[in-house]
Amino acid sequence: MRTLVSTAFVSLDGVVEAPGGEPGYRNSGWTFRHVDFLPEAYELKEREQEEAGALLLGRVSYEAFSPVWPGMAEFAGYRAMPKYVVSTTLGTDDLVPEWGETTILRSLDDVAALKETPGGPLIVHGSAALNHALADADLVDRYHLLVFPLLLGAGKRLFPATDRDARKLTLVEHETYANGVQKNVFDVVR
Repeated sequence: MRTLVSTAFVSLDGVVEAPGGEPGYRNSGWTFRHVDFLPEAYELKEREQEEAGALLLGRVSYEAFSPVWPGMAEFAGYRAMPKYVVSTTLGTDDLVPEWGETTILRSLDDVAALKETPGGPLIVHGSAALNHALADADLVDRYHLLVFPLLLGAGKRLFPATDRDARKLTLVEHETYANGVQKNVFDVVR
């Protein structure tokens, strides 16, 4: 069974929206506009590409990343990796051919079935709505969080606001960097 890992840049108040400078958002680019860059704080991102078996994205994040990531050296590890996009509206004609093998999944049942196949971890980048649905369906096994010392107020949040029982997490790795960024890796306890 594959491990499903949700990875995110997140503000201290839980916002994950537009960390890299995506246009149209009030705090766009908050990861580099307000916090000094330290390469060691991003080691986890490099490791994810080495360890991942596939990339899992929601439609909105796929449409944002697929025109850009294939040509970026820092995301070279994802080029040849299988990609899965969870969408009820995306068609095969909408997929970017330069980014390698991409499969459209139509439901969370499809994601659950994918988790049952052999292979390395499934890494979810961005994809706030997908992350909410995956968390609500108990499909997330691990969280890789780089927490930035910022309060952004408004914006899409990583965790759903669903009224449910408490969910316990186990901290399995952590580090704090000189720029205030915290790496927190949590396993979901079942």
